[in-house]
Amino acid sequence: MTELGIVAKRAIVSVLGTFAVLLTVVAAFAWYSDWSLRADHDERVRDLSGDELIPKPTGSVTHAITIRRSALGVWPWLAQMGSGRAGWYAYDFIDNGGVPSAERILPEFQNVGVGTVFPALPGVKDLFVVARCEPEHALVLAWRSPTGTYLTTWAFVLERLEPNRTRLIVRGRAAPGYSPYGLPQWFAKLTAPWAHAIMEHKQLLGSQRRCEAVR
Repeated sequence: MTELGIVAKRAIVSVLGTFAVLLTVVAAFAWYSDWSLRADHDERVRDLSGDELIPKPTGSVTHAITIRRSALGVWPWLAQMGSGRAGWYAYDFIDNGGVPSAERILPEFQNVGVGTVFPALPGVKDLFVVARCEPEHALVLAWRSPTGTYLTTWAFVLERLEPNRTRLIVRGRAAPGYSPYGLPQWFAKLTAPWAHAIMEHKQLLGSQRRCEAVR
């Protein structure tokens, strides 16, 4: 490798490292400033639907929120998620092409089952596919490699607390060797949990607001 190439490589690593630190700080502030969105110890360690798809993950993150609605009232909002569908209720300029996420139930997106595609980003047709579907209880989205192995899973689990109070538990898992968008694995492993936390923080609050506003 030429001297110029070595300098360029060091510069890239330096930029990535700085970005990782900044992302960590922002995510930590955003997430830990709101304890109501943190999963409790039992929720973090218990088995959830979809865990069996990646039994030995290289990384796993679990978040949760309490919604003042029955599971029957929460499920339709989960069923219609996806870019180009109802959106992800998070940062629309990032994951929905700038189109605002839906503020109502969309009947055309309620018929979901194993194999249904939930596009992660505008124009993407196959990134998240439903791997498990238990209406009013669990929706598990997965990203699979061309060979069919599971790279990531994203589980949304509903647990009844009271007739009109539901706990929404969300868990993301990544398989060994997972490296999104060709990023160095060390960088992906360092930043992915925090990036997920930033988006999940917004998504959980957005889901809660929408579910509780509709009567």
